[in-house]
Amino acid sequence: MSEQPILVLDPTGSDPHTEHQTLYTRGPATRVDILGVTAWSVSHPQLLKRLLTSPYVSKDTRRHWPAFADTVPTWPPALWISVRNMFTAYGGDHRRLRRMIAPAFSSRRIHALKPAIEQILTTLLDDLGRRPAGQITDLREHLAYPLPIGAISQIMGVPPEQRGGFRTVVDGVFDTTLTREQTTANTNSLYQSLDALIETRRADLGDDITSLLINTRDHEGDGTGLTHQELRDTLVLMISAGYETTVNAIDQGLVALLSDPNQLQHIHAGRAGWDDVVEETLRAHPAVKHLPLRVALTDIPLPHGPTIRKGDAILASYAAANRHPDWHQNPNKFDITRPSKEHLAFGHGVHFCLGAPLARLEVATALRGLFQRFPGIELAVPARELKALPSLISNGHQTLPVRLRPAA
Repeated sequence: MSEQPILVLDPTGSDPHTEHQTLYTRGPATRVDILGVTAWSVSHPQLLKRLLTSPYVSKDTRRHWPAFADTVPTWPPALWISVRNMFTAYGGDHRRLRRMIAPAFSSRRIHALKPAIEQILTTLLDDLGRRPAGQITDLREHLAYPLPIGAISQIMGVPPEQRGGFRTVVDGVFDTTLTREQTTANTNSLYQSLDALIETRRADLGDDITSLLINTRDHEGDGTGLTHQELRDTLVLMISAGYETTVNAIDQGLVALLSDPNQLQHIHAGRAGWDDVVEETLRAHPAVKHLPLRVALTDIPLPHGPTIRKGDAILASYAAANRHPDWHQNPNKFDITRPSKEHLAFGHGVHFCLGAPLARLEVATALRGLFQRFPGIELAVPARELKALPSLISNGHQTLPVRLRPAA
């Protein structure tokens, strides 16, 4: 059997569903080019779950990927594999870092945040309510962005004057159309913002994650704490994952409901609830399409196919896996009443997202509150005209124009 040519993934992410179909036709895993790097894109959910829980697959590309040293200086999304935090850790390092951060996302802390999230949403909806009927409003800008930014800023202890800077640089982390020079400049700005936050919080420690991590950093000498770089890179992870992905989930949930009014009827009739909306959004429109990178620690034969060789890079193609026809019936249909909405939007295995309960809370709160306040809300343009974010990682829209109330 002749080897398939390498599939070049679109860095603009303009037509992900066509790309998914191409991946399916090429088998459970296939070699792809992701911005100049060759990797195995895994799009079959069962194979992906197997690899995500395998001890022979590592997220520590620094230690286990032979191409790391040659790739990082020139690869635009190098930050995704070069940070030193639990996102890129393997084995004992991952357990150590996750154990330090897990208390910040305990059920008690998430439950305690609910009133604050509802208050942020109420303020945003009040501001939206003052707009004239018929006026076009960008809900990505005026709802999907500020709610998660407000929530994660409170959790992280980010002062209001520093929040705008974080938004700009986090957007750059997910933009896969930037050049290496632009990415380097964005990364430098990101770390400058993080250093300013660390300095602010160290001078005034509080009950926030940044203060908790600073205390952990300052106990480095006893062998249990964070290094300075681990502190900075853990903040990269917390702020990036805690804001951008939730923005996309709110965005996608809104578009899905506004594109099919029958889905809202299911809620009104009691056939489904807002938690069902959240899970179906995460299944059909996960906030992250492809997540770089993992590495094979040994040869991994694929079922009825080739072998992923030791040292090969692996790309988790979550969005394609969620819609795979082997997993769900009629997988491309958004249906909040489907019996099983199982998905991989938060990953799988030891790297399952710690912030999943917080993200679910924010998305459900935002969607419920918006449709209760503005039952006549409608898209201002057909859904097919909405432009995707320029990213093969991030899965959202550039803008989300709506009319909150029809014109008189």
